[in-house]
Amino acid sequence: MDAPLNEIEIRVLGCLVEKELTTPEYYPLSLNALTNACNQKSNRDPVMALEEAEVVRALDALRFKQFAVVSADGGRVPKYRHLLAERLRLVPSELAVVCELLVRGPQTVGELRTRAERMHPFPELAAVESVLNELMEREEPLIAKLPRQPGRKEGRYAQLFGGMPDVTAEGEEAPPEPARLKVMAENERLAALEEEVTALREEVATLRQLVEEFKAQFE
Repeated sequence: MDAPLNEIEIRVLGCLVEKELTTPEYYPLSLNALTNACNQKSNRDPVMALEEAEVVRALDALRFKQFAVVSADGGRVPKYRHLLAERLRLVPSELAVVCELLVRGPQTVGELRTRAERMHPFPELAAVESVLNELMEREEPLIAKLPRQPGRKEGRYAQLFGGMPDVTAEGEEAPPEPARLKVMAENERLAALEEEVTALREEVATLRQLVEEFKAQFE
């Protein structure tokens, strides 16, 4: 990348892509919705606790680098959308894989297939591998395959929007036990439900405000 993104810019960009693919009815995103998306506890690695001011600064940087814009849809509050697909000419399958790497960091082919299913269907591992190869073989590669970690059978892939990740600090940490994986999956499901309830509450509050404004016109 000509101008590497920092970790907050990467998170903001990834969340804009994710929400377009998973909840298009709520996209583009307001600043509040985008901040909540950045701070999700599910489907995020690492989990962050960003302030709206930090998200604004990241949005300004992404707009300067032509990765995001203020939506022209209008409305009561500004809303934001990404330009990743248009700028880099990404098809939906490529966009889903890149998005997953942006919001969750380096992953194996199997992890990418499972986690990106919510954004684009991949019938088999070979389909994911084909997308990865396309992204690596570009004139300006968007991803890279990392050296295989000790104790792991598969190599992982990483996005290059922030430059080549530092893998020297990655030690010989053993993969988590099956029971731990089960608990982690349950925690993610609960966190996702909590986030969905929060989003619905915000939507109801907005609708109530619109109704009150409508009623006020006749008083």
